Amino acid sequence: MDVLHAAIWVDDIDAQLAFYCDGLGLEQTREFDLDGVTNTYVAGESDAEIQFKHDDTERNPEPAVIDHLAVEVADMSETIETLVERYDSEVVDDPRTVEEKGIQIAFVTDPEGYVVELIENIEA
Repeated sequence: MDVLHAAIWVDDIDAQLAFYCDGLGLEQTREFDLDGVTNTYVAGESDAEIQFKHDDTERNPEPAVIDHLAVEVADMSETIETLVERYDSEVVDDPRTVEEKGIQIAFVTDPEGYVVELIENIEA
């Protein structure tokens, strides 16, 4: 058993790919059409992917039904600065350290309004 992907509807696939690939450093792994819907996937170093479903309609997805997506980052401050300046990302929760886990976390929004948890491993 394994987690393979999470799928979310998006209206602007180009903005999503810029945010997740250029802004967060993920890579587009594949894309295919099925029943009039384009399915575009991004991933990092693990096998788990985020699937963006999009078509020519405005679905106005409701990000509130998803709590958040989580992405590991190498440098929290630099990543947040880039996302805010280049992608108009909003900081939902400022960075904070979770000592017992050896991580720093923060929460930002993506172009569609989904909340993304940024996680930086701070243990040496």
